[in-house]
Amino acid sequence: MERIEKLVIVGVGLVGGSFALALKEAGAVGRVVGVGRGAGNIRRALDLGIIDAAGAADGETLKDADLVLLAVPVGQMRAVMRSIAPLLGARTVVTDAGSTKQDVVELARRELKAALSRFVPGHPIAGTERSGADAAFAGLYRGHRVVLTPLAENEPGALALVRAAWERCGASVSELRPREHDAVLAAVSHLPHVLAYALVDQVARHKNAKQLFSYAAGGFRDFTRIAASHPEMWRDICLANKKALLAEIDRYGGKLERVRRMLERGDARALEGLFSGARDARNRWLKDT
Repeated sequence: MERIEKLVIVGVGLVGGSFALALKEAGAVGRVVGVGRGAGNIRRALDLGIIDAAGAADGETLKDADLVLLAVPVGQMRAVMRSIAPLLGARTVVTDAGSTKQDVVELARRELKAALSRFVPGHPIAGTERSGADAAFAGLYRGHRVVLTPLAENEPGALALVRAAWERCGASVSELRPREHDAVLAAVSHLPHVLAYALVDQVARHKNAKQLFSYAAGGFRDFTRIAASHPEMWRDICLANKKALLAEIDRYGGKLERVRRMLERGDARALEGLFSGARDARNRWLKDT
């Protein structure tokens, strides 16, 4: 891929900051400009060398950008797209890192106007429970999957640039349709986050919550690690992918009800069969990754 001379990151947190650092480490980018609503976080990104300059949603920042990454919660995407649309250069390519895609694509069709053919929707399936510029690191995407959901209108050059940029970050890039993406991620990402948040909330509401937390150990910590994730981001993801997430919650509720019946009748064989099958499925998954 040709070197990205000017990259603009809107939202310099874990995702956006790690993208910038990975491209810098690969020697694939020249100047990185950060845009964000938190002045303190932008200053921190400058101090850490994630970005080279602070910018704004204005013509000076955007008009000559080669690539713009929108790394903001999906609930902010409409306002960001609307503000940047009339300011983008004629050859500027735009991509996003939103965890849902149907809603982002619909917003892009309404808001990006003439730049739509140069907007390539994407989602890096990598992250930690930390947020902000301090959480960013160059190796976040190495060996992880990035899903693109290209539009029929996309210019081939725009798609090629976005794909190549993620590959230079060390990611494995694949493509899905937006609806397919949202259904898949509802099952393996959005539902687990809801379950982790719900479990911590349930324990915290016990009268003896302090005692319960004092006895919680590795299993509880591992299961609930993702409940330390950014609440605003996950609020927006859940609402944006409500239909698919509700379907997965219903499926999971049905599974819990079956487990409940096994326990009520003391069915050791059924419980062990479920646990063994789940363990084997997890081991196969880990072996294949």
